[in-house]
Amino acid sequence: MKTSIINTIAGLDQLGKKAVRFGIVVVFLWIGGLKFFTYEADGVVPFVANSPVMSFFYNHPTEYKKHMNKEGELIAANHQWNIENNTYGFSIGLGIMLVALGILVALYKVAPIPSMIASILVFIMTLGTLSFLITTPESWVPHLTDNQWGFPYLSGRGRLVIKDIVILGGAIITMSETAQLYLKRKSTGK
Repeated sequence: MKTSIINTIAGLDQLGKKAVRFGIVVVFLWIGGLKFFTYEADGVVPFVANSPVMSFFYNHPTEYKKHMNKEGELIAANHQWNIENNTYGFSIGLGIMLVALGILVALYKVAPIPSMIASILVFIMTLGTLSFLITTPESWVPHLTDNQWGFPYLSGRGRLVIKDIVILGGAIITMSETAQLYLKRKSTGK
C-alpha cells in the first residue's frame, strides 16, 4: 500500500505542471486587471519610483513619498499628484501587458510560439520584480522603535515580492513545456 501511494504521488508531475500554468494565468489576469484601479496603481509607486530601470515611466519619481495613499485611502491631492506623475497611465499599460501575457500563457495548445514567448517575458518580468528587493527601501521593515529592521526582515511589500521566486520557476516550466509541445507537433506534422 505504501508503494502505491508513493507511485501515485510520483505520477503527479503532469497535474503539477497544469497547476503551475493555471496559477500563472490566474495571477497575471487578476493582478493585471487590478492595475486598472487606483489603489493598486498607488501600491506599485515605491517599486517603480526606486527602480533604475523603470523610474523613467514616472514624471516625478523622487517625490513619491510625499504623495502616497495608504491601501484603501483616497486623498484627492495625492490622487491628483499621481495623475500628473503618470502613475495611472503606467499602471494601465502594465495591466494590459499582464493580462495579455496571462491569456497567451493559457493558449499554449492553440498558439505555442506566442505562448512560449509570453512565458519568457513572464520570466524576465519576474526577474525585474525580484530586483525590487534591492532597489526599494520599502521592501524591508523600517527602523522605527524595534531592533528587528532591514535585512532579512521583509515588510509587507517585500513579502509580496519574494513570492515571485515561485513564478520564476513556473515560467521556466511553462516555457519548456510549450517548447516541447511545439517541437513534438513540428516533428509529427500536426
